[in-house]
Amino acid sequence: MYNPKGNGKEKAVREVAFTEAEPPAHLQGIVHRYLELNTHGSLPEAYRFHALPDGCTYIVFDQLTRQVAGVSRLRAQSEEFDLGRKFHFINIRLLPGVWQGDPTEVTHGMVDKPYYGALPLIEVNRKLEKQGFEQSQDILSALMDMLVAQKLVAPNPVTERIFQNLDDISSVAEMAELSGLSARQLQRILKRTTGFTPHDFLKILRIQHSLNGGDIWSYADQSHFIHSFRKATGYTPGKYARKFDV
Repeated sequence: MYNPKGNGKEKAVREVAFTEAEPPAHLQGIVHRYLELNTHGSLPEAYRFHALPDGCTYIVFDQLTRQVAGVSRLRAQSEEFDLGRKFHFINIRLLPGVWQGDPTEVTHGMVDKPYYGALPLIEVNRKLEKQGFEQSQDILSALMDMLVAQKLVAPNPVTERIFQNLDDISSVAEMAELSGLSARQLQRILKRTTGFTPHDFLKILRIQHSLNGGDIWSYADQSHFIHSFRKATGYTPGKYARKFDV
């Protein structure tokens, strides 16, 4: 099953903590992980967070500014965000393609502005106040249960089939065939549910596969893999592994 690693935390900055937790069993076809990213005190300089493309949608809660929350998605290439010297976020990482809500709710990149949308994100953020990460997970699960009941999130059978057949996919044509769709149908469904074209979605899956220790999957040769990895992340695989903890 798809196991994305959505972030690269700099190994040299030990004062930043990144914690992940699995959702309850009934949400595991929708939620990949609950996440907490925070600092222990104030850092000596601003922290640059390296976000890897993973195809996922995130629901983000800023624990230092309760009015800041939102729904976000990354682009097909890695992005760096300046989080400042002190921060504390709790996020929900949704699996690719499960977001069924209003696409205008989804922003690209970092969530750093007050939320004025229709979802009860500010109410949830207030409930999270003074809760430990373990206790926060019950609040996050309650929010997800509400979104499921309102059909704002739901399992995506197309992306599920793609994830189940990852080892057999080396091209967009194979992705369409194993999904039981025409190339045009796959293009339309992936663009609507993930925000990505099939080509970009395949590129994201390749990067994530390599980060999980998989073979250099579906690349013509090692030099092709290195070129593609550097184009997507800004680093060669070796430099990335030395700099970031994934």
